[in-house]
Amino acid sequence: QVQLVESGGGLVQAGGSLRLSCAASGRTFSNYAMGWFRQAPGKEREFVAAISRNGGNTYYADSVMGRFTISRDNAKNTVDLQMNSLQPGDTAAYYCAAQRALSLPPGWAKTPTMYDYWGQGAQVTVSS
Repeated sequence: QVQLVESGGGLVQAGGSLRLSCAASGRTFSNYAMGWFRQAPGKEREFVAAISRNGGNTYYADSVMGRFTISRDNAKNTVDLQMNSLQPGDTAAYYCAAQRALSLPPGWAKTPTMYDYWGQGAQVTVSS
C-alpha cells in the first residue's frame, strides 16, 4: 500500500501561482512513477502531468505545457506540481497518483486506470 497526501491548494487570482505537494508513505517511493490529475465539477478526471521513477521523463497535458512543472524528490518521498500563470479554467480538485511503471510510456502516464494509488485531492480555485 502507498498512502498519498496532497497539500498546497487554495484560492489564487488569475495569473498567479501555486505549488502543490504530494507526500508518499508506505512503500519505496522511487519504485513508483507519479502523476497529477484534476477534476472539475461535472467533468471527467483529466491528466495534468507525470514523472518517471527517477525523474528522467516528464509528460504534460497540452493545456498546461509551459505553465506547470512536475518534479520529485526521492529522498523526501515527495512529488510537486508548480503551477504558474493560473487561469480560471485550471480550477479543479487536483489528485496525485502512483503507478509501478518501470519506464512510464506516454500512454501509461496519461491514463488514470494505470495508476494504483490515489491521494484524497487538493482544491485549486482560480478567480478571474
